[in-house]
Amino acid sequence: MDSSNRKILSVSQLNKTAKHILETEFSFLYVEGEISNFAQPSSGHWYFTLKDEKAQVRCAMFRNRNQSVDFEPKNGQQVILHGKVSLYEGRGEFQVIANSLENSGDGELRRAFEKLKTSLQKEGLFDSSHKKPIPDLPARLAIITSPTGAAIKDIYSVISRRFPAMIMTVIPTQVQGDEAIPQIVEAIEKANEQDSGYDLVLLARGGGSLEDLWAFNTEPVARAIFKSRLPLVSAIGHESDVTISDFVADLRAPTPSAAAEQITPDSDKLKSELLEKENRLIRMAERVVRNFHKELTHIFRRIRHPNTRLNDYAQRLDDLERRFSQSLKSIVEKKQTQLEQKHLTPPTRKIEQLESALKQHLGTIIHSELKSRLDRKNLVERDLARLEALSPFATLKRGYAIVSAERDNQIIRDPKQVPEGENLRIRLSEGNLRAEVIEDESP
Repeated sequence: MDSSNRKILSVSQLNKTAKHILETEFSFLYVEGEISNFAQPSSGHWYFTLKDEKAQVRCAMFRNRNQSVDFEPKNGQQVILHGKVSLYEGRGEFQVIANSLENSGDGELRRAFEKLKTSLQKEGLFDSSHKKPIPDLPARLAIITSPTGAAIKDIYSVISRRFPAMIMTVIPTQVQGDEAIPQIVEAIEKANEQDSGYDLVLLARGGGSLEDLWAFNTEPVARAIFKSRLPLVSAIGHESDVTISDFVADLRAPTPSAAAEQITPDSDKLKSELLEKENRLIRMAERVVRNFHKELTHIFRRIRHPNTRLNDYAQRLDDLERRFSQSLKSIVEKKQTQLEQKHLTPPTRKIEQLESALKQHLGTIIHSELKSRLDRKNLVERDLARLEALSPFATLKRGYAIVSAERDNQIIRDPKQVPEGENLRIRLSEGNLRAEVIEDESP
């Protein structure tokens, strides 16, 4: 065989070429299968195998992509992978690099979501012409949600802070599962009863997977929202979650907390505006009274007779002015007191609670710091005792000595190291001696 015409590739060249062919020939694709051999090393990347009844393929999903997956993959889980075919050059293994990952069931739910969304949109349920305005100052709010969920706590917290005068009523329902659908529909109908007294409805739920939020993606709930005579605000899940309820509702809020912010005015701002209007009204009334008084005084000066009647009228006018000013001031003070009692809560109790908590935390910090310093002191003293026990100077204190040659400071361990007449240095516990070798007496 003529070897001169052969093109010989290294293994790395072969794998690199095969990788290039795979990545250029195959575009992004979807693969469905069961997860097995799932592993997540300290790098944060995911490595697993997708398999069906007849075959399997290795897969990798790097950390910058798997952070957007809203569930933790497990062995045996059926998923749909979106990614690109590749080859790991180091081992020559065929693999798929995942771009996104979803539960196999989620794929069906998303298709059902898009189908219902398209159908209802064609019917006009999402049209802005059907949207009812949200009242600027709602007095009674019906909240349709779970009474034990995190959403209701967030809503109460925000509304109590911003506009405590609002009356809130929770119409409890399940917000997940098949039983939640008829309960939500019934709650919307109950809020819309003629004698309910509500002027706004808030439909709320915390975050979750697509399956968790599915009750709000169903046709019965969508049509109940559309039929509501009261304005309805939808606040389902997190900011990235979008449901059919959001499209049908009169207002969509990204989160329950955001909904509470959007539907309530700021009581501090309202009070400021009311005080400003009050001051303007007082100034206007005083100006009108002054003008009338000025005009009457002018007339009084022009008409000299009968003086007695004019004096009576002037006195009556002054009396009316005084009574009017007192009455107006009394009304304003009464309204201001009612407003403060209704909308403002004295912060004294909250300040006392914060002071108590601060003292408690300060005591804990001081105790912890003292204990830490004592522990460090004991540790240092223990280490010093160990060093002292190992120190050669401790040995000297027990009567031993260190003998070294004077010429080179070499430690003497054997009499044969020094000849007779050699000068020595002897180090004792309390000082040094110089000596001369007279005789080697070693056996």
